[in-house]
Amino acid sequence: MTQGRNSGRGTSGRGRGPLVAEKRNVGGATRKPAKKATKTRTPRKAKRGWSLFGRRKTKRAAPRKRGLIGWLLMPFQIVLRVVWAVSWRMGVVGGIFLAGAVAYHYSKLPEYQALLDGRHQGSVTLLDREGKTFAWRGDQFGGVVTADTVSPHLKNAIVATEDKRFYRHFGISPRGIASAVRINLSEGRGPLSGHGGSTITQQTAKLMCLGVQYDPTVWESEAAYESDCRQSSLWRKAKEAIFAMAMEAKYTKNEVLSIYMNRAYMGGGAHGVEAASQRYFGKSANQVNPPEAAMLAGLLTAPSTLAPTNNIERSRNRAATVLRLMEEQGYLSEEERQMAAANPAELSEAAAARAGGYFADWIMDTVPSFLGDQTTEDVVIRTTLDQRLQQAAEDAVTFVFENKVREGSKAQAAVVVMSADGAVRAMVGGRKVRASGVFNRATQAKRQTGSAFKPFVYAAALELGYSPYDRVLDAEYCIDIPGSGPWCPQNYTRKHYGEITLARALRDSLNIPAVKVSEAVGRDKVRLVAGEFGIDSDLADGPSLALGASESTLLEMTGAYAGILNGGSSVTPYGVDALTLVGDPEPLMGASGGMGERVIRPVAAQELIWMMEKVISEGTGRRAQIPGWQAAGKSGTTSAAKDAWFIGFTADYVAGVWMGYDDNTPLTGVTGGGLPAEIWRETMVRVHNGLEPQPLPMKAPEPIAVPEPQPQPQRRNGGGGLGREIERTLNGVLQDIFGN
Repeated sequence: MTQGRNSGRGTSGRGRGPLVAEKRNVGGATRKPAKKATKTRTPRKAKRGWSLFGRRKTKRAAPRKRGLIGWLLMPFQIVLRVVWAVSWRMGVVGGIFLAGAVAYHYSKLPEYQALLDGRHQGSVTLLDREGKTFAWRGDQFGGVVTADTVSPHLKNAIVATEDKRFYRHFGISPRGIASAVRINLSEGRGPLSGHGGSTITQQTAKLMCLGVQYDPTVWESEAAYESDCRQSSLWRKAKEAIFAMAMEAKYTKNEVLSIYMNRAYMGGGAHGVEAASQRYFGKSANQVNPPEAAMLAGLLTAPSTLAPTNNIERSRNRAATVLRLMEEQGYLSEEERQMAAANPAELSEAAAARAGGYFADWIMDTVPSFLGDQTTEDVVIRTTLDQRLQQAAEDAVTFVFENKVREGSKAQAAVVVMSADGAVRAMVGGRKVRASGVFNRATQAKRQTGSAFKPFVYAAALELGYSPYDRVLDAEYCIDIPGSGPWCPQNYTRKHYGEITLARALRDSLNIPAVKVSEAVGRDKVRLVAGEFGIDSDLADGPSLALGASESTLLEMTGAYAGILNGGSSVTPYGVDALTLVGDPEPLMGASGGMGERVIRPVAAQELIWMMEKVISEGTGRRAQIPGWQAAGKSGTTSAAKDAWFIGFTADYVAGVWMGYDDNTPLTGVTGGGLPAEIWRETMVRVHNGLEPQPLPMKAPEPIAVPEPQPQPQRRNGGGGLGREIERTLNGVLQDIFGN
């Protein structure tokens, strides 16, 4: 056995061996260590395994001894291990649920073409008599557009404004959300209040109400449904993100953008960029230039507030911001941006006219609701409106109130212009000439007509064969009314004029002769004639009928005067020429009114026009004279001057004017022959500008032949007997005709 290093001892006895090197190999023998454990092969460490609910048990090595630092760090290590173990398991489970939710919504999403029109209500487009659009109602949809068919400027403006990372994210943008939270906190709001950091895909998901369809049995109204869709909460945002990811998986980026551009509300009742482009600029969305595209894209932030029809300057300021974003993101050069900013978008004429005002409101009230404000179809209504005449009426009202009415006055006015067949060409329902959705004094206000009713009294007389030259005694006159006692009408001047012709009685608007004529022909006949001319309101039963004690609307009265102009036929005022559905060439509804049956003979109508012409040329309506034109009309002032009217016509047009206070406060110093006549004249001067004067269709009455006196034997008891006899005879005839 070979000796080890410490086994041999020297003879010296100090325990130290000789200073010679050990022999490593002697005779091929290998020296072995004194003590050496037999090297055994360690079994291969079992591979750690993992399961969903925990790690597989494996044989662990003996723990190493911990130092002080190890013991101090041990609680943190335990916490980290627990957090990690919980987090990754929750992550796996959450990922599974997320994938399942995305897959579920993916399976429910329809083909993208079915999502392009998201309206629940149809639209109404109103055209004037020349076929030009002047107003819209309902949810306007201009037609389907895609990201490939719209103007590239519009596409770029939307992406630059709403989601600059649109083509790089998967439906949600963590960077965008983080940026929005930071901005909200810096501005003193909650993290989810204000800026939402939503992508275009998320906004599209919201527009789709996350796939929930409108059900009238669940929501009280569409407004309630949309309010529910637009609510903002953390849970709603989470659902929105899942739906957005499903859309990203289902559709291409351009398809998502197309859905968004077609469904987004753009203000002014326009849904989608095509409807908005037509609404504001009168052109298709594929034709808009950079400033127009910037204005449209700017509407997406706050469509109602930023609509250019509400405040054009505010819309332009927002458009300037959009243009800067387009430059920053490389969609426009600096030169292009400066040029666009220097030439901002301009509204079309129809857009500048806003919502069509009182006339459009009246049209919507006259058509059936299922084809009007509650339509589910896209409807086109061709109307009788003449925009030139509408502007004329608006300018006339504005001119008179600015120059002739005292500042601060609350008096109101209304104007209606129509053709002789009842086609309404213009309508102003109040001093705010372009107001919409408010009280329309031309169609909704029923007021006493005053002397404006008198032409129908004389129409009844002429129809019965009386002549404008027939005479009536203007003298003190009383009628005993059962239960009320005597009623004694008075002229406006408080004077009497003796025996006068019917023509003069109308010319000077005398009350006593009008009552006498009414009583002579019969009140029933007067009511019949007035009613057949179109005054449908309840007419008074008493003798005050002749003085306009009944109430009527300005539209009714103007239509009744149109019946006189057209030769004595009834008229139903109308504003609808034709109503069609989009895509259907055959109209569902034709003209809503027009001329009806004859009320009085043409000759009677012509003689009445002759009498009414004297009102303007010689009588109480002289302030209504139109230079170079023949005109006929009648003023009207009610008791206590609560209402003042002037209605009249030329050969081409009929116009009616009412003036008064909404609360029936008496007018101060105003009669029908005053300010209303001036508004009428200012309107008609503008209406007839550029037209060739035409004569009125009137006829002067045949003079009444006075029989030559026959020689009579003189009475022996003195002269004057014949004169007294003739006088008694004439008085008897007059009394028989006109009463006491």
